Amino acid sequence: MSNLAFPPAMYGEAVSGDPAETAIMRAIQGVDAGLVTHRIAADQVGAAIVMTPEVPLAKAMTMMPLCGVGFQNALGALAPPEVSVHLEWGGAIRVNGARCGRLRVFASDTDPAAVPDWIVVGWDLALLPLDSETGNDPDRTALYAEGCADVDPATLVEAWARHSLLWIARWEDEGPRPLNAEWRGLVHGVGEDITQNAHSGTFLGVDEDFGMLIRDNIDTHLVPLTTLLEDTP
Repeated sequence: MSNLAFPPAMYGEAVSGDPAETAIMRAIQGVDAGLVTHRIAADQVGAAIVMTPEVPLAKAMTMMPLCGVGFQNALGALAPPEVSVHLEWGGAIRVNGARCGRLRVFASDTDPAAVPDWIVVGWDLALLPLDSETGNDPDRTALYAEGCADVDPATLVEAWARHSLLWIARWEDEGPRPLNAEWRGLVHGVGEDITQNAHSGTFLGVDEDFGMLIRDNIDTHLVPLTTLLEDTP
């Protein structure tokens, strides 16, 4: 069980291994939606949530950027005001411009048109650098190296759950537009040249289901969020 405090629609389970793997196992066993698995270690914190969508996978995949926005809102409120938190379309979490963690997504089905039995969105965040020689990889950082030593990881997990639940309710009530607008202000790399799923060009933004739009010299290509699904362990 968990000694963390979650909103009424959620409940927690502390785990010793990968929170996403445990959440997937519980989802396969038929656990109720709203389970938040979490692991807090000296050097890393992570959590995952089990959801049971009522829409096809193509739309249910919105839960990944939604949980990313929930995470940014949570860490943004807990960190000092000068600390910036941004999200990559592919799941990376950036703190002060460098990669500090990642979001991951799993589902019971890979058919975009099918309603999945469950979706699991998880994240992990480095609290301490992997080694004492920080600076070897300037594109990688850790939370405590970015002036966030006072951020309590347990409080971060709780705040992420609350903010994500608020965004789920808003998405259900108002549709994707408010979430899309919030996410657009947080996404890293719009307007830059990228390569994703064999498409190279300028990252224009996303469609209403958060599919990536890439413009090359001739065409605009859509890379759906379902391409980010990881295989179930």
